[in-house]
Amino acid sequence: MDFASFLSNYGLIILLVVLLVFMFWSSRRRMQKQKLEQEQKARETVPGAEVLLQGGLYGTIVSYDPDNLDQPAIVELAPGVEIKVHSQAILRIVSPTVGAVSEDEYLAAEESHTEYAEGVASGDISSISDDQHAGSTDEAEPDADSGTKPRD
Repeated sequence: MDFASFLSNYGLIILLVVLLVFMFWSSRRRMQKQKLEQEQKARETVPGAEVLLQGGLYGTIVSYDPDNLDQPAIVELAPGVEIKVHSQAILRIVSPTVGAVSEDEYLAAEESHTEYAEGVASGDISSISDDQHAGSTDEAEPDADSGTKPRD
C-alpha cells in the first residue's frame, strides 16, 4: 500500500480527527480563560469599586456578598441614590479600588498598630507626621499656598 492510496482511503478520517482535536483544545482553552476572568472579576468586586451594569448604568458598589450570589448587590448611582441589582447584573469593573483593605488585612493592621506606636515612641520608627514637619522647616509666605492675593 503506497502513500497515495492510504490518503485516499483514510485521509478524510484523519482530517476529521484532527479537526475534532483542535475544536476540543480551543474550547477548553476558551473555558479556562473565561474562568480566570470570572475569578478576577470576583476579586475586584468590592465595596467602593466603580462598575458598569447590564443596562448601561455606571455606579459604585455599596455592598456585595461574593459568597451568596442570590443576595442582591447594592449599587449607588448618584449620591443618595442606591438600587438593588442582581449580583450577576454587574457586567464589568470599570475602576477597581486600588489599595482596598480586606477585613483580614484590617485586623492584622490593628494588631500591629501597638507595635508601630511603640516603635515611634522609642524613636526606632519615624512617623509620617515627623517627616512632614522636618520638610516644612523653611519659612514660606502665608498666602503663597492658599492661591489668594495678599491684601495691601
